[in-house]
Amino acid sequence: MPLRPLLLVGLLATSTAFAPAANHALTRSSPLSMAAIDTSDIKNGQTIELDGEPYKVLNFSIMKQARGAAKTTIKFKNLKRGNTLENTYRSGEKFQTAQIDKKPSQFTYEDESGNYFFMDSETFEEVMVEAASIEDQKKWINEGMECDLIYFKGNVIEVRVPSPFVYEIVETEPNVKGNTAQGYTKPATLDCGATISVPGFVEQGAMIKVDSDKGEYIQVAKD
Repeated sequence: MPLRPLLLVGLLATSTAFAPAANHALTRSSPLSMAAIDTSDIKNGQTIELDGEPYKVLNFSIMKQARGAAKTTIKFKNLKRGNTLENTYRSGEKFQTAQIDKKPSQFTYEDESGNYFFMDSETFEEVMVEAASIEDQKKWINEGMECDLIYFKGNVIEVRVPSPFVYEIVETEPNVKGNTAQGYTKPATLDCGATISVPGFVEQGAMIKVDSDKGEYIQVAKD
């Protein structure tokens, strides 16, 4: 074979070997992009950016008026400072959703100051979450649980625990034999430390499915 074709073959083989692999899927830490929305798009749990800070929508209500446009009252929680605020908006007013990153991470331990430490499930790096950022969720977190850490501008602003989730009842009063009262409930302490109300027939040691967002019993877990 002449020298020039041999060189071309060699170059083609080299370029193929170093070509970047096709990206078939987004990484799990891809940021959730900002988007413009208005009052009709508001949902509980959304993260909105107000004055450069992240706010979570806790709840909202719409008040229709006999004359004029409806008004929407929204209760927010500032995910950096922890305070809440409530504002009323005219129908159609605009908002900007916050650009956030969601990264799955495994809980490893809590230090003496109440800070929680997680291991990033992608990079295996240790991430510290300050006690103030996890106050509402920590009672639902079990050792080794995989949660989603929510980042805003590089800082963790929220920890989202899986829901529903199966927990074990470690303490509750025994079922009273013959008690058939409809709607009878009793307090039960779960292995994560939280206490919820469960039906009277549920015994200590039972595995139950819990809505950790609402803090409510769903059902006895199936094997």
